[in-house]
Amino acid sequence: MKKQTPLLISFVLISASLLPSLASQSQSAPPTKPTPHPAAARTHAGEFPTLTLVEAHAGPVITQHSPGAEGNKYGFEGGSVVKVAGVYRMMPTEVFADPATVKTRMAYWTSKDRIHWTRISTLYESSGAGDGKDPRASLWAPMPVYDEAAQRWNLFYVAYNSLPDTPTVYWENFDGQIWRAVSKVKGPAGIAGPYNDLAVILKPDAETEPWEGLQGTDSFFPYRVGNEWYGFYGSANTEKMPCQHWRVGLAKAPTLAGPWKRVPSLNPVRFEKVYTENPIVTRAADGTYLAVYDRATVTDNPTAIGYSVSRDGIHWSPGIGLDLQPDAKSRWADHINTPMGLIPEGNGTYTLFYTGVVNKPNYESVGFVTLKLTYSKTPPVSAPGKK
Repeated sequence: MKKQTPLLISFVLISASLLPSLASQSQSAPPTKPTPHPAAARTHAGEFPTLTLVEAHAGPVITQHSPGAEGNKYGFEGGSVVKVAGVYRMMPTEVFADPATVKTRMAYWTSKDRIHWTRISTLYESSGAGDGKDPRASLWAPMPVYDEAAQRWNLFYVAYNSLPDTPTVYWENFDGQIWRAVSKVKGPAGIAGPYNDLAVILKPDAETEPWEGLQGTDSFFPYRVGNEWYGFYGSANTEKMPCQHWRVGLAKAPTLAGPWKRVPSLNPVRFEKVYTENPIVTRAADGTYLAVYDRATVTDNPTAIGYSVSRDGIHWSPGIGLDLQPDAKSRWADHINTPMGLIPEGNGTYTLFYTGVVNKPNYESVGFVTLKLTYSKTPPVSAPGKK
């Protein structure tokens, strides 16, 4: 969803969040004192997982001037990037026309070197209807996940209904529903599409939890935990503006196809006090689960994202900020919107693509950084946000 407040994002510390005491942790309770991460205990006993910034690529790699971006009026927000057969595959939301938070399309781009990108196709385009009668008026957040058993790509994305905003209610994206589509082509190459829409797997209904708002379900990312699947989903209380909360929770299912059920005993998952959106989960080689997400308050560091770690994929640590552009002299984005997932590159390093806003000319471009997962004997301490 397009943000309705300035996206001044996160803390300045370039390090990771640590697991709280999982024996006593409640996701609804205030964060407890962090304890060492026990995943791969023999290797990292008594140590804390830490993400550090290795290198921030100078400047964005996709802008309004890039080949393939012609006709894209407002740029890119959300979506994800995966690496298949040595090629980076990006599925962003393109905010290409007016109304800016409604008329969207989900595209497919590729790159061999992270820098030079080719737009291959449009996977889906929204209607842009603003009459409150089309549940697919606005389409966002495409998340491809490969089903090894079926040898098909599953594509999860959110579809919203839309009405004109009022001074007190944000109606442009409401009643979000999570769709599951499956690639027509079998095998890893099927990621390029086309896709068949199969079903809505999560939506506002009788099982909606009290913390969820008018926005409905605003994102979805599934990941495997043992023989089950868990998935982060989000919602925002846009029934009252200015919105006070963007939160996330967990759902679970026996397979990617579902049935997906919310997990009230774990929800909401409290990464942040106010703002958490679009978590994407990656599992490190040592078993650590890492979730990167979009976070914002008006006083935080505008060029940071948030992330959390988990030993079991179910109980998550409080979030901490990771500044992706700490050098003010080389900073190209006025604020960073959405991380697009961690891509393993070997030896504990990851590529992270993200979307960042340039206020003039009000365009969201795509950039990337290189990160490294390390372990420390002492927990990181979060620094205050930049004012």
